[in-house]
Amino acid sequence: MRNFLPMASLLAASLCVAALFSGPVRAEDHEIRMLNSGAKGAMVFEPDFLRIAPGDSVRFVPTDKGHNVETVKGMMPEGAGAIKGKFNKEVLVTFDHDGVYGFKCAPHYAMGMVALVEVGTPVNLEEARAVKQTGKAKSRFAEAFATLDAAN
Repeated sequence: MRNFLPMASLLAASLCVAALFSGPVRAEDHEIRMLNSGAKGAMVFEPDFLRIAPGDSVRFVPTDKGHNVETVKGMMPEGAGAIKGKFNKEVLVTFDHDGVYGFKCAPHYAMGMVALVEVGTPVNLEEARAVKQTGKAKSRFAEAFATLDAAN
């Protein structure tokens, strides 16, 4: 004679086994360095484009002195708070909202010291792309958006 477990018991046992082996999803930590000189020239963030998941964090590290990081007005999704770091200080940002975020170093913005971070689904892509840029920031953001487009 065979013993059969009721269907509800089998389902409950399956869920318990799945929970044991799935484990928690862990957010990742990333780093963007603020440099006087890098692979793309003077006054750069490296990397200048990152694709991350919601819940991940980015540490902006002033490898060289005289830099800060702050969000570019109009280049972050609705509901996300603006960032404005102090000069020569690390800034750790945890991203909880999907979207595209533009960052700059305030004194070196016109020299092209900018970065783009894509978090999850780029819900504000067209709005971020439409923000007017000046100086070398315009071409560096264009490169970052081209990288984003190629990756999607």
